[in-house]
Amino acid sequence: MQNVSSDPLKATDIFIIGGGPAGLAAAIAARQRGFDVVVADGARPPIDKPCGEGLLPDGCAALDKLGIRVPEEDSHCFRGIRFVSGELSVDASFSNGFGIGVRRTALHRIMVARAEAVGVSLLWQTPVTALHSDGVRIGNEIVRSRWVVGADGGHSLVRQWAGLDRYFCNQTRFAFRRHYRVAPWSDCIEVHWGINCQIYVTPVAADEICVALVSQDSHLRLDAALAAFPEVASRLRDAEQSSIERGAISSTRKLQHAYAGRVALVGDASGAVDAITGEGLCLAFRQAQVLAECFTQGDLRRYQREHRSLARRPFLMSRLMLALDWKTSLRQRVMRAFNADPRLFARMLAMHVDSLSPADSAANGLALGWRMLRA
Repeated sequence: MQNVSSDPLKATDIFIIGGGPAGLAAAIAARQRGFDVVVADGARPPIDKPCGEGLLPDGCAALDKLGIRVPEEDSHCFRGIRFVSGELSVDASFSNGFGIGVRRTALHRIMVARAEAVGVSLLWQTPVTALHSDGVRIGNEIVRSRWVVGADGGHSLVRQWAGLDRYFCNQTRFAFRRHYRVAPWSDCIEVHWGINCQIYVTPVAADEICVALVSQDSHLRLDAALAAFPEVASRLRDAEQSSIERGAISSTRKLQHAYAGRVALVGDASGAVDAITGEGLCLAFRQAQVLAECFTQGDLRRYQREHRSLARRPFLMSRLMLALDWKTSLRQRVMRAFNADPRLFARMLAMHVDSLSPADSAANGLALGWRMLRA
């Protein structure tokens, strides 16, 4: 890996600020199209982030387009999603393949290796201090770049520097995550619904799971929340904790614009969907592909249109799923409807992973409404 202090770069086609999964995806996609790409990040790999660590089938497909396959020894396969609310539960398999659970540090290591293999220049522990009319500023050095990409997360400085910090909506919840050394007890990601919070259980290895809590309460932590989830708590009672509890912000953020001039945003820097969807990484990987195509065409106007289009389904699913968090009685009616006709849940899951047509999605919504009236 290069370091700017010992090998300063003077110019590149694309300079990406942020070396997390979104920035690496954008870099790999651009290199696949022949661009010279530099990625700079103030951190040192592997970069961790508290999250549920599940990649749904569409996310796996998006990774595949980048030439990335997560080895079996670094992941754990799951077939679908299970919802649990009180005494009610329902599950369904994905209609378009399997998902995988993978530790964020393992995913980052794999993506770094792929970026190096395709020729991306990686500058770690190298914070970018400002944008410049010719590119970016790193300390006293100016690196000239035709395009600049902000992939520096939800608190993006690039977004502020480029004047893109204006929103249609900006809502926040709080997430906390811990790993446990225990064999997965389900071949699904489990979503356990409580009062104004959810607990997600994702298998990440043959002997390890990730447990994540998401709520509107910034003070609520896993240990306190688990008391309201006896099924999960009982399974974890004697399990060894294999990581410390770490927290992060889970945002629903829609920006007015995802680019300005020759500066484009990708991943959480460009907006975000609530963690409840599990689609944050997939969205970033898809944005990276579109952005690389726009670089090839020399025009970012298409990126704005495609960025909004890509986010439409995840935002819709986020609203629908958060509606279940709003009122317990509503959630229980929905769960009873799913139990009465499990095909409704399977179709909702297909809609969630983008394998159901708009017409079928609308029909499923009408069918669910009818079942709720009878539940």
